Amino acid sequence: MIIDRIIRFLKREPLSKEVAKNRLKLVIIQDRLGVEPDIVDVLKDEIIGVLTKYFEIDTDQVDVSLHREEGSVALVASIPILSMKERLRGKAAQNR
Repeated sequence: MIIDRIIRFLKREPLSKEVAKNRLKLVIIQDRLGVEPDIVDVLKDEIIGVLTKYFEIDTDQVDVSLHREEGSVALVASIPILSMKERLRGKAAQNR
């Protein structure tokens, strides 16, 4: 079916050349900033630690990276949030 083709197209894996290109960009940005690769991993772990206090997240799909944008560098994080933790929902409902 057409829908199956569209779904497969949207879910397709990135080409290896695109993955390599993005990794090279990250290495160049980190080098220019003087940021060691381990620092990005530490940031990622700390961000995950804070967010897991409030949300259930898919830690296997977390992506944290540096991107150059118009003369500046941005820390970009893609963190799939599955749900809010139940204890926080209860508190939010009580405060309404």
